Amino acid sequence: MASRSILVHVAALLLIGVLPFAAHGGTVHYHDFIVKETNVTRLCMTKSVLTVNDSFLGPVIKARRGDTVYVNLHNQGDYGLTLHWHGVRQPRNPWSDGPEFITQCAIQPSTNFTYEINFTEEEGTVWWHAHSDWTRETVHGAIVVLPAEGTTYPFPEPDGEEIIILGAWYVGKLNLIVEEDLAQGVNMPNSNGYLINGYPGDLIVECTMRQTYRWVVEYGKTYLIRLVTAVLDAEVFFAIAGHNLTVVGMDGAYIKPIVTPYIAASPGRTMDILFTADQTPGLYYMASREHQSEDATVTGFDHSNATAIVEYQGNYSYSGTPLFPDDLPVYRDFKASEIFTAQIRSLASQEYPVDVPLDITTRMFVVVSMNVIYCDDSCQSGHEILSTLNNISWLDPPVDILKAYYWNISGIYGDFPDYPPTWYNFTGDYFDDSIVFTSKGTKVKVLNFNETVELIFQGTNVLFGSMNHPMHLHGQSFYVIGSGYGNFNNETDPLTFNLVNPPKLNTYPVPKNGWIAIRFRADNPGVWFFHCHLQHHQSWGMAGVFIVLNGDTEETSMRPPPPGMPSCPSWTIPFEFLDSDMKNIS
Repeated sequence: MASRSILVHVAALLLIGVLPFAAHGGTVHYHDFIVKETNVTRLCMTKSVLTVNDSFLGPVIKARRGDTVYVNLHNQGDYGLTLHWHGVRQPRNPWSDGPEFITQCAIQPSTNFTYEINFTEEEGTVWWHAHSDWTRETVHGAIVVLPAEGTTYPFPEPDGEEIIILGAWYVGKLNLIVEEDLAQGVNMPNSNGYLINGYPGDLIVECTMRQTYRWVVEYGKTYLIRLVTAVLDAEVFFAIAGHNLTVVGMDGAYIKPIVTPYIAASPGRTMDILFTADQTPGLYYMASREHQSEDATVTGFDHSNATAIVEYQGNYSYSGTPLFPDDLPVYRDFKASEIFTAQIRSLASQEYPVDVPLDITTRMFVVVSMNVIYCDDSCQSGHEILSTLNNISWLDPPVDILKAYYWNISGIYGDFPDYPPTWYNFTGDYFDDSIVFTSKGTKVKVLNFNETVELIFQGTNVLFGSMNHPMHLHGQSFYVIGSGYGNFNNETDPLTFNLVNPPKLNTYPVPKNGWIAIRFRADNPGVWFFHCHLQHHQSWGMAGVFIVLNGDTEETSMRPPPPGMPSCPSWTIPFEFLDSDMKNIS
């Protein structure tokens, strides 16, 4: 990782006017991220991919709760990109949140931009990744947020720790393939192999025998695994042969410990897991495979098993291959996923209390669905596949939503509806054309500061496209107070809501042909993206935006934009919207 003296960086930040926005207290860290094309060989093939600091995986950021981190991204690649700090609240600072077309335009080649990341509430493992196109295939890394100075974990101090990143590999230039598929209105590519810490393991093809990650452990010691699910486009299972796992944290917050032989994870999910090396010394596989929730007729998904080896240290004799985890669920084991997910609960202790909103001011019912739209001759079938929220497929605007909101520029976005345009049997088998066909739009939901929101996400079986949808909210976490299968019943289902110790997360799956209920308090002013974290669903438009208005004080209002925000190549803010201090904003 590129780094320099903190004093040099403090001086540099003062010169560009960034440091005055730093959070009070804590330590200031600074990193340079150099993004450029690098040749990487996986699955017997070499291709050029974007990497950060010549490394795949990307650099690890380490800080304490209360610290501030500046990341200066230098784009030496061939196309624009942005970075997102997944699971970081970014209080009052959407300018550094990162999603393209939402809070900024892409950082173009041969330019740079400095992000500011404030760790105010997060503790545990979160992560960073590209948030433009499908670039996060290789542009991602872990973020370790240690307890604040003078505090410790709510569990015994581990003897060591290990970062484990679950990823996926695609043969070919992924962004070019996706661009062509979107233009033709067809399905997008499946991965060709899953990865653990950047390597597929030795159970895929012969050439991967030299591409297996090894983790050496000492008998009797307990380690903290920091797990990042960086897989682009699928949910996954994960297990370590012969060992139980104790999940103690999720999405940058502590949870009630879950003792389990396996875990189920949606793309975007992070976990903190205690692992005790208490078995007979030898070699054990850790393994990951896809959890496939689409229709049973869908068989073309990635069937690979990614593996890494846990190797006990010491003098012992061992012959044969490592043990494979018998408890790793099979691809379509819905029950295994449900059992694991149902156990997630907040600590709800005096040190880590919950604050579930009880007096709700805004109620929303958002239908998540697959749909189609008529398209021109470029499509193979005359229909373009889309995904929607309340029958609206997200359309990227010519300028990011944050700039349009901040300068009060009209004509960029409209109002996101609180309810679907039509009520129907969402999980049925037959649907009218008015439900199947959709339209594109750029819609946002405006919330007053401190508003309390209850949102029901309802899955559908339109186009027989029912599957799990891991929904992710930027800017704040939410309490998952309920979930179920079938159509949400407004009279009976609220009686089952957990308002005592629901999990507080930033990503959670809407179950296949089912629903989830979440609550949150809109106390972070700014512009915040929410979307399905399956990349092809986001590309097809399963997304929306919350705008949280300013409160009555400076401390409850969004900060002004920093210098040097990336320009939007296809659009320029009219001169009359700029004051003398903002001439350097696009």
